[in-house]
Amino acid sequence: MRREVRLAAHAKINLRLVVLAKQLDGYHAIETLFHKIALADDVTVRAGGASRSIDCRGAEVGPPRENLAFRAAEAYAAATGWPDGFQIEIEKRIPAGGGLGGGSADAGAVLRALDALAPAPLGDGLLELALPLGADVPVMTLRDPFVLAWGRGERMLPLAPPPTRSVAVAFPPFPVVTRDAYRWLSESRTDHRPVSAVIRPAQIATWDGIATIARNDFEPVVSGRYPAIADLLSTFRTRGASVALLAGSGSSVFGVFEDESAATAALAATGAFGVVSRTTRVVVQDETNG
Repeated sequence: MRREVRLAAHAKINLRLVVLAKQLDGYHAIETLFHKIALADDVTVRAGGASRSIDCRGAEVGPPRENLAFRAAEAYAAATGWPDGFQIEIEKRIPAGGGLGGGSADAGAVLRALDALAPAPLGDGLLELALPLGADVPVMTLRDPFVLAWGRGERMLPLAPPPTRSVAVAFPPFPVVTRDAYRWLSESRTDHRPVSAVIRPAQIATWDGIATIARNDFEPVVSGRYPAIADLLSTFRTRGASVALLAGSGSSVFGVFEDESAATAALAATGAFGVVSRTTRVVVQDETNG
């Protein structure tokens, strides 16, 4: 009998995103503080049979074999020899290409789902499969909601999250291509090299502390090319966001607010399409059915 796992694949915001030097492998090292939010895709994974398929509803994410969630399942099968067949269903709520980690969240959810169903689970070995899929996939494979990460995202320290806050997320009607954002950033750095910072525990225990280290290195170069992003950030900050930043390399913009009414009013003031969500303090729980 086939079994299945249903999961919520949560979006993330980067409360700090520092892009460091390019490494010998051609990838930039990063220093980042992830916080997952309630906005999530619904992912269902079934193992069994001989067919391999993915059905993704709610967003255009390209051919199945280029889909990150499908590639994650194939990577699991190649590494373990199981399963022969799998079927993935995704109900998208996280916008594609917005910097909220939706594709990575789906891939991480698929890895967790297959491991929950597998006759010989990999456990922590999942992270070795996650990293080649993308820098955000390891942290999205973890169930932890609040994580400090370094390197390419493979060095991770789960943390106790700060109190729950409402998050307004605005979605501009255009994507930002990540490789373009890295290129713009590299071209802008003609006279200095970024360095990692010492972050004290007290700075990440409260939202006041997080505000002192909040930063996104992509923000100046991306908002400089897209004035609409600069306008969204300005509105969120004027409306009282404790932290307002570009999400990842863009194009989404988020603001962290004390309560839902403030977040809703701020999003309305932007005139942009978006959603009001909240940070999550709960370790993600997956639902398995026989």
